[in-house]
Amino acid sequence: MKTLILNSRIVDDISKGVKTTILQINDSQNISIDDELEFMDTVGRGESATWHRIGMAKVDMIVEKRLGELDANELKDVGAFASRVEMLRAASVYAGCNVTFDTHAKIVHFEIIKEGESADRVVHGTSETTEIKLFADGGSRGNPGPSACGFVLMDMAGRVVVKRGSYLGITTNNQAEYQALKLGLEEALHIQARRVHVFMDSMLVINQMLGIFKIKNRDLWPIHKELTEVVGKFNKVSFTQVPRELNKLADRVVNEVLNEVGRHQ
Repeated sequence: MKTLILNSRIVDDISKGVKTTILQINDSQNISIDDELEFMDTVGRGESATWHRIGMAKVDMIVEKRLGELDANELKDVGAFASRVEMLRAASVYAGCNVTFDTHAKIVHFEIIKEGESADRVVHGTSETTEIKLFADGGSRGNPGPSACGFVLMDMAGRVVVKRGSYLGITTNNQAEYQALKLGLEEALHIQARRVHVFMDSMLVINQMLGIFKIKNRDLWPIHKELTEVVGKFNKVSFTQVPRELNKLADRVVNEVLNEVGRHQ
């Protein structure tokens, strides 16, 4: 559990459900995906006796950028500012130190945990999950070598719905990438998604699924055939190749699995 001390204006927006994002500068707590947060209202700044907890939340997405690189949508998530200069002033006040457009920051997205509700709640077959984004990745340390795959399913608002990784034993990197896609799509079916937007940094897998690249490696024929059948069960599946830095969540899952396996060998 990580505690965040917030001013009353931010607390009010969070309590109303208007705000589900906070900007963290000099993140001494190293907030990560799936962390549970405890929000404290300062009430009287400097008077700790007046502070009280106003709720809990679970982190479902983190974006790390320089302040000057925030786009219009991210600025809107962070707060209502008349200009980037005003945002910079507000960030300096919030951080308690001078910040610049080159200052690194975390945009922390979270979901409020209501009383009696699990932080891992998934609403199957509702508008929250009928259309989703799938980020998938696989890796092999040795190629072939110890391998793992991981995927993250998000709703269209960018909130994590399911995140999972799996150890695959000794395989190649391409086989691990395909397994990540297969497990992610199967989970999407399980939660009754009908439209899936797939994002992977593997140019090979994306272009083979789109029919642009031929499948020359016969070891990949069986799983490609299985995936073609799985894709046919959705109303729509799109495939997009993204830079590795935009697939960090799935990549992190892969490395967490491989690191855990390595510690027990």
